[in-house]
Amino acid sequence: MKEKISIMISEERVDQRIAELAKEISAELEGESVVLICILKGSVFFTCELAKRMTIPVTLDFMCVSSYGNGTKSSGIVRISKDLDQSIEGKNVIVIEDIIDSGRTLSYLMELLKARKPKSLRLCTLLDKPDRRVIDVPVDYTGFEIEDKFVVGYGLDYAQKYRNLPYIGVVEFIGDEDE
Repeated sequence: MKEKISIMISEERVDQRIAELAKEISAELEGESVVLICILKGSVFFTCELAKRMTIPVTLDFMCVSSYGNGTKSSGIVRISKDLDQSIEGKNVIVIEDIIDSGRTLSYLMELLKARKPKSLRLCTLLDKPDRRVIDVPVDYTGFEIEDKFVVGYGLDYAQKYRNLPYIGVVEFIGDEDE
């Protein structure tokens, strides 16, 4: 089966929205520092671009948490394959996610991190698919709310492909598996 990608959100709109989010976060945490927890692999592009635009002191840490395999639907099973390298106790923390759909993964992760006693814990996502929500997850900062389509680009992938696209694109599957 082949894939066709059409642009949903242009590179310019993504860049503009990230700059707005960085400004908002920096204003809210003025005079403070923050730990950005990048959820690998999809959030790398977003986290880096957001951090570059923030005007407050930022440190980065990384977690690899997933409930997807190579498919397009969540498996419902949350797996942590890389945990944080540093303690977040007493620190301002923002979890950076590429996309939130069912809410299962982020609900689990936010509870896990809350138990580590950060000073504050917020959630920032580039994309939000509220129509797919199974578990309510409070999102503090949202780049774009999108309809329920399978998207790639800006870190999001389909079977590890298309992460490097500088925009958000919709995947259309063309043909059958024998082609």
